[in-house]
Amino acid sequence: MGITLRLCTAVAVLTGACWIPQPAPAQTPAPPDAHLYIIYPADGQRIRGAFPVRFGLRNMGVTRAGDTTPNMGHHHLLVDVTDEIDPTEPLPTDKQHLHFGSGQTETRLELPPGKHTLQLVLGDAEHRPFKPLLRSKKITVTVLPPRTRKPSRTSRR
Repeated sequence: MGITLRLCTAVAVLTGACWIPQPAPAQTPAPPDAHLYIIYPADGQRIRGAFPVRFGLRNMGVTRAGDTTPNMGHHHLLVDVTDEIDPTEPLPTDKQHLHFGSGQTETRLELPPGKHTLQLVLGDAEHRPFKPLLRSKKITVTVLPPRTRKPSRTSRR
């Protein structure tokens, strides 16, 4: 019996608990020919107001989060994310990391005027990136300010 196991056994007897560090779970494998992409909007597109974002995936299937069927995953849309993705950790959930754990393949975004980046990452059952990392090309869109209405012309008589 190794020292760690003997020490753990002694601690467990005295306290009723023992913690042995476990290695991080292995990344879920993805087919080498899988391809993730944004169908719409196009890179460089100028958009006014809310707009649809359509997700594309080839050589894999889309499913809900929690489904461990091989070669299946669910989409995560990264909005204005500049940090690198940690392939061993689940993707965060916040206003910049949007999860589509019900198997959705599109959404509608409303972003403030200005330049924004969009990128898809495919997550496994536990929201972790696949290996190899499946991510789309990062695209840039420009959201234009709302149109201002010109006052109607009325004649004064």
